[in-house]
Amino acid sequence: MSRIADTFARLRSEGRPGLVTYTTAGDPDLARSGEILKALDRAGADVLEVGVPCSDPLADGPVIQRATERALAAGGSLRSALALIAAIRPHVSAPIVVFSYANPLMRMGFPAFAVRAAGAGVDGVLALDLPIEEAESFRMTMTGAGLDTIFLLSPTTTDARIRRAAELGSGFLYGISRLGVTGARETVAAGAEGLARRIRKQTSMPIALGFGVSRPEHVAQIGAYADAAVVGSALVATIAEAGTSPELIDRVEHYVRWMKGAHAHA
Repeated sequence: MSRIADTFARLRSEGRPGLVTYTTAGDPDLARSGEILKALDRAGADVLEVGVPCSDPLADGPVIQRATERALAAGGSLRSALALIAAIRPHVSAPIVVFSYANPLMRMGFPAFAVRAAGAGVDGVLALDLPIEEAESFRMTMTGAGLDTIFLLSPTTTDARIRRAAELGSGFLYGISRLGVTGARETVAAGAEGLARRIRKQTSMPIALGFGVSRPEHVAQIGAYADAAVVGSALVATIAEAGTSPELIDRVEHYVRWMKGAHAHA
């Protein structure tokens, strides 16, 4: 059983929603990016999504675009992201998902990437802009290396494509609020529950939703109809605010404990 499948099985048996965290590899720099991943794990994040900085992050909002720019300036790349994961893997128990545009993966070559990612201790891969119609050979290559292939779904995804993503995918399905850019909101974006229910009609696979999540009540709300909530922009904004200050790691850890509802630390 994969680390990801294991994690979602545990969440289901405990009857609580999971928290998936997204950070960009190399933000604010490579050393601190590794410390952030360890802090997220300590604070109880259930799955760590590690974004590969790409020079053309089309689907990302301004917060994650800025993080990508900081990471690229600090030497961030697919290779350095995999090296970073390999370095922290012995210290982290949560599953790790590489979140990348398809281009960096294609440049490395899917087979070479799969071998390197598996060797670094990566558990799953999400190729953000890889069309599902072209994903079969990618999925076979990843599965051959023991990696889960995770697909993105949005409210505009057809039922037929949801079914196909469930057939091809493993680990979990990742629902996003819209095809527009990412970003934190005061409320969970409309359409979260509808999308979760549509996915659930097609498959029993775990569902993680990123719909502008920024507060503990958003996690609870999403947990009523999905297996996990994804926090991205709000966490990346916390990293940007703390920047290179000595409080950075404490602030990240505190934020995730708060999101998990561990108010004893607040």
